[in-house]
Amino acid sequence: MSIFAPMETMGTMQKLQEELKAELQGNILPFWADRMADPRGGFFGRMDGKGRIVPDSPKGGILNARILWTFAAAYRMSGRQEYLQTALEAKREVISHFYDTEYGGTYWSLDCDGRPLDTKKQIYSIAFTVYALAELYRACKDDEALEYAVALYLSIETHSFDRKRNGYLEAFSRDWGALEDVRLSDRDQNDAKTMNTHLHVLEAYTALYRGWPDSELGGRLKNLIELFTDRIAGADAHLRLFFDEDWNCTSHTVSYGHDIECSWLLAEAAETLGDKEVLKRTLPLCSRMATAALEGWSPEGGMIYETYFPDSDNCGSDKGCGVRQDADHHWWVQAETVVGCLWQYRYSGDELWLERAGAEWKFIRERIVCPDGEWYWSLRADGSVNTEDDRAGFWKCPYHNGRMCIEALLWKKM
Repeated sequence: MSIFAPMETMGTMQKLQEELKAELQGNILPFWADRMADPRGGFFGRMDGKGRIVPDSPKGGILNARILWTFAAAYRMSGRQEYLQTALEAKREVISHFYDTEYGGTYWSLDCDGRPLDTKKQIYSIAFTVYALAELYRACKDDEALEYAVALYLSIETHSFDRKRNGYLEAFSRDWGALEDVRLSDRDQNDAKTMNTHLHVLEAYTALYRGWPDSELGGRLKNLIELFTDRIAGADAHLRLFFDEDWNCTSHTVSYGHDIECSWLLAEAAETLGDKEVLKRTLPLCSRMATAALEGWSPEGGMIYETYFPDSDNCGSDKGCGVRQDADHHWWVQAETVVGCLWQYRYSGDELWLERAGAEWKFIRERIVCPDGEWYWSLRADGSVNTEDDRAGFWKCPYHNGRMCIEALLWKKM
């Protein structure tokens, strides 16, 4: 007997698509196009967890790239001109204000008036800009978007790629010098290489290769796929998160959201590359990764954030402390769980994966979607809604939940 709710309560694929179309077009996209539009130009940098715009907040490069990606993808899916208009406004903000015309790359942040604030070159953020511009080119053949996407890709390859040890280094000064602190956020370790940056470089190169199938780019994409299969994924199919320059793992944490996100981004990369042998080697790992991620999921309560395993065989051991779990339910983890389950349903045809996607969406709809627009940052482990963290901001963007809807609406069987 299935532990999941029967299909008639979760809904068919068609019902799921209808609900996610309504969520995308009735909630997520209008929220960002209307409530986050800054009269000074571009988009406000922050709305707090209680729904109040903070107009003097810095504007993040990641936020603006994700807005661009979301509206470009929404236009590609629907053909609605208002989405293209918002995408083009976001493109102009990125190119005119975030792009560094002197040294290349993009700034980490601007002040509220659009002037460079933090000028470091974080590869994670630059990769998202490549991803967004490549999506705009895919949506409307915007040649300027492709030109900048290629220029940013070349900056990553020139300055970040480690030709001696392989992989990509995390961050640099404005003029591509060394930094003492290369962390993406306060939550991260200050290590030379991370799974997270590699995942989003993979994502960006996949999108760029789809519209610009350059042979050298294809080689870099293949190399990234192999880094995940050979170095970043552990024997248990969970991702290892942090590494030194020589690829020695330095972390002991399982991130369930990254596991389920990587399970489909890696499959998408292998499909896009078009190498049958690479695809044949990659898909079984993707299936194992999605299954491993479900260790953090329950149909009643969605996907929890992460677990720290001090005795993990994934990368060493630390006998001094016990297992620690962050059982909060973050918005982006829930969204990626829906997508990852739908991709596994596509590959396997096993309707349990569809039921899991439906159960996760039901949890999101009832517990994570904010009645006043967009989604809450998270549901805490005790079941309370988190209104302390942003509704929109440097990290809280329309990309995960918007992409969830778009992936479901474009879903098709193998």
